[in-house]
Amino acid sequence: MTEEKTEQRVVVGLGELLWDLLPEGARLGGAPANFAVMAGRLGDRAVVASRVGADALGNQAVDALEALPAESGFLQCDTEYATGTVTVALRDGEPEYTIHEPAAWDRLTLTPEWRELARTADAVCFGTLAQRAEASRGTIRAFLEETRRECLRVFDVNLRTPFWSGEVLRDSLGRATILKLNAGELPHVLVGTGACPYPTEAQDEDALLREARRLLEQYPVEMVCITMGARGSLLVTRKGHDRHYGLETRVQDTVGAGDAFTAALTHYYLEGAPLAVLNEAGNRWGAWVASQPGGMPAMKAETLERVSGEIGARRVRAFADRG
Repeated sequence: MTEEKTEQRVVVGLGELLWDLLPEGARLGGAPANFAVMAGRLGDRAVVASRVGADALGNQAVDALEALPAESGFLQCDTEYATGTVTVALRDGEPEYTIHEPAAWDRLTLTPEWRELARTADAVCFGTLAQRAEASRGTIRAFLEETRRECLRVFDVNLRTPFWSGEVLRDSLGRATILKLNAGELPHVLVGTGACPYPTEAQDEDALLREARRLLEQYPVEMVCITMGARGSLLVTRKGHDRHYGLETRVQDTVGAGDAFTAALTHYYLEGAPLAVLNEAGNRWGAWVASQPGGMPAMKAETLERVSGEIGARRVRAFADRG
């Protein structure tokens, strides 16, 4: 099982909070919000730092978060821009997105309350999508600058054309502790940052290792995490790497699965877990979310106990291997 903590760590999902408009109805989402909810379920003090409109969807978002283990007290309210929405169409279980603009989260503002939140944060997860507008991009950068040196800054790449640029990638990599992306995004990041003008199209472990190490050579990130859906994930640091080959699961949809992976990775990283445990935790929770509808599915206490126990067993094996 995970270690007992005397004080909750403050984990912030910084960026977009929105409604995913799925064929079966609207569900609250946004990568940072999905991340924060899962972090809260794992026992962290989770905070959603975003902005909603002064409208019905904004009120519904606040009400929905009240029932979830993520604080809504740092949500900002915009009187001009509407709460963000994304139309989601599923193709063979994979989501296709139409992201509507402008949205309230395009105007994030660094308030005194957000400055204090940044200074107390143990971890912050941010991405590319919320940086599509200049105002929010500046706020995200300023928020990161306010964090303590030891704060874990997780850059979760979320490439949605046309809402990203090489400049955003380079600047974000320069501020991040961990880079998390999927294998399909890796070539775009390598080209966009100039780390490798002609990356290989191969997806084998050796090729992914080489390309992850290129990024580690050029940026101050301490870890590159590459997810590969059902094929698992690869974690790479300057000292080593770990490959996880995924878990069998009956997929309902993959909305939020990557965010659950990131939250689990962050939670166990803060506990000082070895790479093998980080990989196990990310894959376990990512697979569970993929087996459920939406990015913030309801979770029973027995599910948390079971999956945490499976991760704990992997942790015991990892320490035994060290010995």
